[in-house]
Amino acid sequence: MNRWTRTAFAGLALATAAVSAQVASIRNAPRDVKPAIIAVSATPPIIAVDGQPDRFSPGARIRDLDDRLVLTGTLAGRSVYTVYKRDGSGLVHEVWLLREEEYRKLGGVDPSSADGYRRFAELLDLIWASRWLLLK
Repeated sequence: MNRWTRTAFAGLALATAAVSAQVASIRNAPRDVKPAIIAVSATPPIIAVDGQPDRFSPGARIRDLDDRLVLTGTLAGRSVYTVYKRDGSGLVHEVWLLREEEYRKLGGVDPSSADGYRRFAELLDLIWASRWLLLK
């Protein structure tokens, strides 16, 4: 085999591995999250989580429906359906935006009990799987 052929195969294998890793990360639903309606004020990082005053953490990561990062300023003055995580200091740090029907599916589940959390995780997996099918 020529040297360039081996190099081309190695590059192709590396590119395939990178794409596979990226695809795998898209299909995974976030874990240890809570559903909420977040109302972003006109001056982020001030927000309200289910009507309670709160704040985004510095460097908060907000992901849209296509798993792209969104800046807090683009959400200013809006209320959005989400699932979110907090950081170590208790501020809202990671947010995934949901469609209204996705949020309503999660709204009837209480993730505080063991059975409720299992059902909540199943619903999140279904939501992320359906998004994956839409991307194809």
